[in-house]
Amino acid sequence: MSRSSGYVVPLVFRYPAGMQDLIAALYTETFGEPPAGIAPLTPDGSQRAYFRLTGGRHGSVIGAFGPDPDENRAFLSFTRSFRGIGLPVPEIFAADGARGLWLEEDLGDTTLFEALSAARLAEPGSFPRSIVEVYERVVEILPRFQVEGGRVIDFGVAYPRPAFDLQSMTWDLNYFKYHFLKLAHIPFSEQRLENDFQRLTDFLLAAETQHFLYRDFQSRNIMLRGSEPWFIDYQGGRRGAPQYDIASLLYDAKADIPDSVREHLLRRYTDTLSEFIDVDVPRFVETYRGYVLIRIMQAMGAYGYRGFFERKPRFLESVPYAARNLATLLKIGLPIELPEVESVVERIIAMWADRPATAPVPGLTVHLASFSYRQGLPPDEAGHGGGFVFDCRSLPNPGRHEEFASVTGRDAPVAEFLDAAPEVEAFWSHVIPLVDAHIRDFQERNFSDLSVAFGCTGGQHRSVYFVERLARYIRQRHPGVAVDVQHGEQDRWPGAGPAPAASEPPMTPGLLARPARLSDGSKPWMR
Repeated sequence: MSRSSGYVVPLVFRYPAGMQDLIAALYTETFGEPPAGIAPLTPDGSQRAYFRLTGGRHGSVIGAFGPDPDENRAFLSFTRSFRGIGLPVPEIFAADGARGLWLEEDLGDTTLFEALSAARLAEPGSFPRSIVEVYERVVEILPRFQVEGGRVIDFGVAYPRPAFDLQSMTWDLNYFKYHFLKLAHIPFSEQRLENDFQRLTDFLLAAETQHFLYRDFQSRNIMLRGSEPWFIDYQGGRRGAPQYDIASLLYDAKADIPDSVREHLLRRYTDTLSEFIDVDVPRFVETYRGYVLIRIMQAMGAYGYRGFFERKPRFLESVPYAARNLATLLKIGLPIELPEVESVVERIIAMWADRPATAPVPGLTVHLASFSYRQGLPPDEAGHGGGFVFDCRSLPNPGRHEEFASVTGRDAPVAEFLDAAPEVEAFWSHVIPLVDAHIRDFQERNFSDLSVAFGCTGGQHRSVYFVERLARYIRQRHPGVAVDVQHGEQDRWPGAGPAPAASEPPMTPGLLARPARLSDGSKPWMR
């Protein structure tokens, strides 16, 4: 069962010690037998931790730990209320509120976004009809959450606010201002922007706001069992206007829904909503445009925080989509006069809308990086957190020898020096089984990115040698895997020039070359 953008296996788990044992104990207490297996899983962008427990008579179950008791309380309370009226959300089997643990139904691993991405690969150039049908079902279910769900849930446990009110809106707008506009260096007038924010919130709060607002209603929070949608991650829900959730779904950045499909789905949604409450459709759609604007701004704040501040570039991949969504909204027209917002949006469009989107690449990419510990660890370019960092500083250092000062780990003399050291072969013999096992596991689980980094003192010799050697090894042993090589200190190397073509690595020894000897019979690392 996925969360946000699917489960990934991280290098370091940040849950309390003994958590797996506590989850297993709760399972045993609930089902009367211990699980046969328990695998830690973790979501992107969340402090919650998840585990898949398998092997019992009950089948696969998800165990969860949440560090925030208020957020946990909201999720468990909402889930029980939604289940009580037959909405498709996971069943809660057991909960230990004091420890922040619960067991829930395993909904599998396929999100609506993943299904959309796969369908687009199969049907390039179009928005797949099979996915339109799923979205139709989703927008028909959404009013049930908002109206029927809003009648039965306890808004008193809503987290962090009981309503999407002025305070909530102000948080979102400031998130956009400080984490996107400022970090992206988009110029604006502070006072004029604040004036527009006040006008926008006044306009939005004039809407009917007494229903359940899901808050993060988007394709990564919708699971598919077959073609039927199930729903997760509504713990941030609160009272609010129904326009917000349909705006979140239809302007979900990387889902990149065409305008014609958006219009079709919006009509389907308002027709269904009209079966539950009276809807003035023209007025609803006018206000909806305002909620589209604030939702896109909130999302861009998140992209900026994750991408610029946390240095996770994959979040910035969504910005061109969001910029194009803003261009669409400007073309339709903002619902009220917001001159400084419009000026800012035009700057964002000019800067980002024409940037090419990063197309999803099927299969696994292994990202290899060399770095200097003097400069710090390399950023997680893929943004998934999965992989290894190997410290090469205990190995013989070519950098201590004057003859290697002007060459790097890509050059034959350095390779010969390191190949001859027994410590290097021992180190290599430990690296390969770990990387091989993870490549196979990541391929079986359809993960897209694995990161492997090697660090040494200067980022010129040992770390570079291992990156180049591992790149050749992977290309030979795993021909279906893409390899991305980055040398963090390349610009600082003596006489630095362009890297050689990846298909023609400069190092001459073979993948499993044995230690060489010099003409006098000595090993080069001994000199």
